[in-house]
Amino acid sequence: MLHESILNFFKGVYLLLHGIIWGILKQIIPYRYRCKSVKDELVLITGTGSGIGKLLAKRFADLGARVICVDINQEDNLKTCSEIKSSGVDVYAYQCDLSKKEDIYRLTDEIKKSIGNPTIIVNNAGIVTGKKFLETPDSLIEKTFQVNALSHFWIVKSLLHDMLEKNHGHIVTVASMAGIFGASGLVDYCSSKFAAVGFDEALRNEFLRIDKMGVKTTLVCPNIINTGMFQGFKVDGIPSLEPEYVADKIIEGVLTDQELLMLPRTCYLLYFLKPILPFKFADFLDSEVFKLCHSMDNFVGRKKNE
Repeated sequence: MLHESILNFFKGVYLLLHGIIWGILKQIIPYRYRCKSVKDELVLITGTGSGIGKLLAKRFADLGARVICVDINQEDNLKTCSEIKSSGVDVYAYQCDLSKKEDIYRLTDEIKKSIGNPTIIVNNAGIVTGKKFLETPDSLIEKTFQVNALSHFWIVKSLLHDMLEKNHGHIVTVASMAGIFGASGLVDYCSSKFAAVGFDEALRNEFLRIDKMGVKTTLVCPNIINTGMFQGFKVDGIPSLEPEYVADKIIEGVLTDQELLMLPRTCYLLYFLKPILPFKFADFLDSEVFKLCHSMDNFVGRKKNE
């Protein structure tokens, strides 16, 4: 028992030092020299009709991956696929309502039969109601969880067996900094993103338990992105992000097997400080410095024709 404890101590020290040194080296070595190849990988991405999903589909295609585009808006989804076809890779368009488990299972069964088993899954699609807690209808709360969290379960559950058998794959969970810090006017959204964060962490731990670390995971937590989805949202001191920048960083995270990606980088510091700061001081920062509790005061969201 003592012998095992000593071995674990030295192993822990080694892994800690390795992580610190590698973290420093990553700031020096350009990421293109640390990348894996995704050429000919089959990538399933949700929410590809617009925004980050569309950009990710194009970037994966440019890297030689075969791309499965999934969106509830098939017209926009087909436009994305049409733009990708010029890159000369295989691209497929599927319409699916991610709030319905049966539709998801039907979709994944069809994909497995007609194309094959995806090796990379990017759970990107999301919705936001933008209403105060007591003003949010039960049906919209349920739908927020169905799209932003439960759809991750059904997609991954139906496609994971092949990844585990081959010990090869990558699951990308596009969550949000709203899955780390709660905000007024976003109780349902933040809760669903907190669930997505927990999904990623627990799933990675389960892969560790069954010794299937060849199946990689990447959790993406960006601040608000300028796609129109959160038009009017504002947090003082933390800039909103351009979609192209976020898409590039997600691709970089996947190619380098990065477990956690927070954007902008200042969010790593806030994430580190969150469990340390006293609650009253944290509340002061929320209300007086970052004004997080007022972030949704001017929210208008995406217009219906966008």
